Amino acid sequence: MPFALALTVMLAALAIFQLALVLGAPLGRYAWGGQHRVLPARLRVGSAVAILIYALIVVIAFDRVGAIDVFPELFAQIAMWVVFGYFVLGIFANAASRSKPERAVMVPVTIVLAVLSFFIALGYGALAAPV
Repeated sequence: MPFALALTVMLAALAIFQLALVLGAPLGRYAWGGQHRVLPARLRVGSAVAILIYALIVVIAFDRVGAIDVFPELFAQIAMWVVFGYFVLGIFANAASRSKPERAVMVPVTIVLAVLSFFIALGYGALAAPV
């Protein structure tokens, strides 16, 4: 379960960051391509949706490691691989950003999220043996 906990801590920090963006914090250079100091309304909606996605990922991760039982086992396994793919794509998306601050901060963060989700998808850190 340590991988799921680490993933949760990182996603909670990102959720706080996204909430700050939703509320108008001037941190836009670190997100959404870094083109806006304060995000416009449509990107604030995107940040709010990101928070919901992070929450779903946490549920999937804890389900995958057996800490909770929300989804059928096969669904949790497949969903965690989808999460891994999502973070791998995020690495490339953040690396392609025109914003130097976004690349400098978000690429390493997304790499760590991808590595953690990879181990969770494999079943490491599960309360039972990996499946």
